[in-house]
Amino acid sequence: MITLPGLSAAARRLTGGLLVGLLTAAFLAPFYLMLRNSLMDSQGLTAPEWTWWPSTMHFENFTALFSDPAVAMGPALGNSLLVAAVTAPVSTLLASAAGYALARIPVPGRGAVLALVVATLMIPGSVTFVPTFVVVGSMGGVNTLWGIIVPGLFNPFAVLLFRNFYLQFPSEIEDAGRLDGLGWLGLYGRVALPSSGAMLASLGALSFIESWNSFLWPLVIGQDPSAWTAQIALSTFLTSQTINLPGLFAGAVVTITPLVVMFLVAQRYIVEGIATSGLKG
Repeated sequence: MITLPGLSAAARRLTGGLLVGLLTAAFLAPFYLMLRNSLMDSQGLTAPEWTWWPSTMHFENFTALFSDPAVAMGPALGNSLLVAAVTAPVSTLLASAAGYALARIPVPGRGAVLALVVATLMIPGSVTFVPTFVVVGSMGGVNTLWGIIVPGLFNPFAVLLFRNFYLQFPSEIEDAGRLDGLGWLGLYGRVALPSSGAMLASLGALSFIESWNSFLWPLVIGQDPSAWTAQIALSTFLTSQTINLPGLFAGAVVTITPLVVMFLVAQRYIVEGIATSGLKG
């Protein structure tokens, strides 16, 4: 904890409040700029003089966003929502099951499997990008949503977090389950999994945010506009031929809104889940 010697308690509280206010303003500044720019026209955005808020708010930027025939923003948002809504729970449950197996089930070769999981974290994504595309393309995954979803279902980092969490899980609870005749699958499904709600919520929220913000892989797989996600549709407003700044900022506000809502709802679980994962400073 940082202390300020020589200051009274009131002065320390005032200084701390000012510091928190400055940090809050710095973090909120991008959101303010995004909202301000989305309500301006092209002339206002490129004007040399600065205005804190547009004198005339152009809400038609948002209606034009969804009525533009060249960019199917509505279907793209639906695709992003589907990809994130499938990837988040499935990848989290898979990581939970794998983490529990590595932490609790005494099978031969468990250490080697754990070493392989750790090794995958050391391989840059650029190394596996082309082989993954070749495999997904050979299976007919180009221009399909499942081609975007499947490679993101396996998260080795989440596996390690769940493993650390289950290593700290009280063995007495599992012993009580064994007395009731539960096997490993029953212990996981009826004892361990219900007790890991904070981890599931936090990693699920982080997975949702990562899936929603993904750009490069959906860009390569979703070559047809019908398979575009929101981030791909948003990028079409800024090309070498055309620059639609009002549409770009309006689309940014629309696409970031679900992430802000997700974070506000899950922020407590994110902090609690990381705190209970065993990765403590």
